Amino acid sequence: MKRDIIKINKEKCTGCGDCIPGCPEGALQVIDGKARLISDLFCDGLGACIGTCPQEAIEIEQREAVPYDEVNVMENIVKEGHNVIKAHLKHLDDHGQKDFLKQAIDFLIAKNIKIPDYESETVSGSCPGSMEIDLGEKPISGRDAPMYSGELRNWPVQLQLLNPNAPYLKNADLLIAADCAPFAYANFHQRFLKDKILIIFCPKLDKTIEQYVDKLTEIFKNQDIKSISIVHMEVPCCSGIEVIVKKALEKSQKNIIIKDYTISINGEII
Repeated sequence: MKRDIIKINKEKCTGCGDCIPGCPEGALQVIDGKARLISDLFCDGLGACIGTCPQEAIEIEQREAVPYDEVNVMENIVKEGHNVIKAHLKHLDDHGQKDFLKQAIDFLIAKNIKIPDYESETVSGSCPGSMEIDLGEKPISGRDAPMYSGELRNWPVQLQLLNPNAPYLKNADLLIAADCAPFAYANFHQRFLKDKILIIFCPKLDKTIEQYVDKLTEIFKNQDIKSISIVHMEVPCCSGIEVIVKKALEKSQKNIIIKDYTISINGEII
């Protein structure tokens, strides 16, 4: 079967091992001075290890691979103890993987192993790139405050990492942007992002478009979204943003008006 799975660039990899703690499933090891994916079976394709690689040597690709097996993963994880179990459960929860999370919990119940309170705190080894943060709660002040105030209210912003059940999505005004747009339009924060929750992705280069449709469908269906604004570039491939959003709206059976903005390569609103 074809599915998302990590790919390690051997030329970039220095064998530092920083990716290992970010993979509680045990899919990675440093062998002969390089990080290696030791089994497709243990890689869930969610990319928890990507944000911990200082060399940007890890990416996600879609290829033929054996199916991820949560039960086999749990067989290994329980051997590593309570904290690794906790990190794994939080990892699944952070990424909205409800089915795998249920399988993991059912496994623990069947083995009469205590289920850690994975929702109550930050867990060492959980995915730092997908940790839910509502940036609107604690504005930066004092000498560390930026000269110009940014309007980013949530983290993460990349759709692949976003938890569709994140509390900040409830009754939100969404800004769904192509990931090039904030760089092309200099006043992106003040013009588009103020008081909105940001979601970004690339409709051309990202390999998880159907998953994006499903995730947006879940957000639209369950989070009572108030409004949707789209910002994309003038290049033809970027119009895929609107196609994906409309497909998700159709699947969710929601009728939400879309405000669509196009940015020229010269950085102007068309």
